[in-house]
Amino acid sequence: MAVLLGQQELDARVEYRSFGFQESDDSAVPVPFPDDFEWGVFLQERVRRFDVFSAGHTHTATVTARVWDGRPEREDGHWDEEGEADYESVSGDVAVWGSGRSEELIRLGHPGMWRVRVRCAGRAEVERVTRDKGTAYAVERYVIDFWPKAG
Repeated sequence: MAVLLGQQELDARVEYRSFGFQESDDSAVPVPFPDDFEWGVFLQERVRRFDVFSAGHTHTATVTARVWDGRPEREDGHWDEEGEADYESVSGDVAVWGSGRSEELIRLGHPGMWRVRVRCAGRAEVERVTRDKGTAYAVERYVIDFWPKAG
């Protein structure tokens, strides 16, 4: 069974339904966020970056980032969307990008190849709120699990 090594609660400032997670050392990212973002694709894998397509146009989503020593078990619960991707970090730190780079970093503990699982809830509600009221806070919620990629 995998052991949880760390957990962080973050805000992601979503613009144009997009935000991303990118290697903290920007010089190591060949195509930085938001370049080459694919509209309508929930989880998009890029070199040293992965992007997320949100259901809300402009809002602040909550993100729980968890770092494990191995692949975590799947949890019970309802998720509107879920996906997995490979991710490489050269620094061991991940920057959150939306309407700009966040001051907070996700601390992986070491560089290397990682596997990530992204799950989301609150998509229908954030779509409705951002359409009717213009913006929302903490309506769309993400849980992102990182663990070292085997092999």
